[in-house]
Order: sequence, then C-alpha cells, then structure tokens
Amino acid sequence: MNAFVRNAIASILLVFLWVPGPVRAAGMVPETPVVVLDEGVGEAGINVFNSESHPALLHTSVEDVPQDTESLLLLTPPVARVEAGATQRVRFILRSAEPLKTERLKRVVFEGIAPQDSTGKAQVSLSVRQNIPAILRPANLPVDREPWKHLVWSRQGAEIQVRNPSPYVVRLGHSVTLLPGSKEMDLGRTYVLPGEQLTLSGTPDSNHVPLQVRLFPVTTYGFAIAHFDAPLVTD
Repeated sequence: MNAFVRNAIASILLVFLWVPGPVRAAGMVPETPVVVLDEGVGEAGINVFNSESHPALLHTSVEDVPQDTESLLLLTPPVARVEAGATQRVRFILRSAEPLKTERLKRVVFEGIAPQDSTGKAQVSLSVRQNIPAILRPANLPVDREPWKHLVWSRQGAEIQVRNPSPYVVRLGHSVTLLPGSKEMDLGRTYVLPGEQLTLSGTPDSNHVPLQVRLFPVTTYGFAIAHFDAPLVTD
C-alpha cells in the first residue's frame, strides 16, 4: 500500500473517529430499475419503498443527461414524508412542446433524508441516492425488445466507432470486447442516444484483425443479457 492510499484511509478514519454519535443510512428503493413513460399515455408512475426502520423525507428530482438538456418532465410530489416500511407513489408527467420524434433519456434521483434524532444526540445520517434512467417513448413507436441490434459498429484505421441510426435509446455496458482476441474498448458511458455516433477509447490489438464487437446490452426495462456479438465493418 503506497503512502497516498495510507494517508487517504487515515483521513477517512479520522473523520469518523471525530463523529460523536452513530452513523445511519437511509434507503428509498424504487420498485423498478427504470421509469418508462409512453407519450400516448402522457404520464408514468413508480412506487418508492422506505426500507428503513424510521420515517424519512423522500426527495425526488429529474436530471438531464449532458447530451439532452431539454426540460421534459414534471414530477409530483417532489418531497414527501414516508413512514418506515411504507410506499410513496411518484408521478411523472410529460411536458414536451411538440411530439417526440425519438426516445429521450433522463435520470431520476430518489433520496431519503432521515429526520433529526429527537434525543438531541449528534449523529451523521448518510443519505442513499437511487439514480435510475427514465426513457420517454414517442406515441405509436413500436416496441423493440432488442434495440442494440440497430447499432452500426465500424473500424477506421485504429478507431472503433458506433452509430445509432434508430429512434431507440440503446443501453449497454461501459465497455465492449473486440473479437477475435479480447481487447476491451471503452464506450465512455452506458448508453447511445438516437442519431449519435461515438468513438471508443482504446487501441485495437495489432495481433488480431477485429471482425466482431461483443457488447453487454441492457433492455429497456433494465434487464441485462449475457452478451451480443455484432459485426464490425471496416470503412
């Protein structure tokens, strides 16, 4: 263990040694790993469960992904008291000024804030944040259970690129593997938005000519599949 790591650990321990009371964690658990809102319906809801043994305030917020900062969602209630072991329903309402042309991606954050200890004892309450994706679907867009099959993977010299010509948000693992061989390439994030083209980080293995890309997709509803091998086109 180097000196930097030892000093960092020592600093963290020192902080907790100076805390004069217990440390607690508050947990709000959404019932599903993703919010899917159909434009034809106009709204969606999700139940959030307070898994702690005490009441807490549930604070819910919507975050934009860096590539799409248009404000599209209203939510209610933004703050609610949830008793221990109880469930709170949070509603999301679409407020797009014009019809959606493609799926859109947002993030929803659920945070539990524990009440102050009535005994007056000092304590630290660690607020556990649940950050899940929200996918907004255009009205009448057919459901595609394998949207990752629309991705087009290509190689230009030493660069590996991926393009999404479809109207679907594609979610997948942070990295992919070039085949043959086992060279990993970094996507930089876990989604490819409709119409996007990304260049992956890394350099292909010079000992193998890659012919396929092995990716690890996630379905619209948040379920991971084992893997999918897509063809790699050389431009």
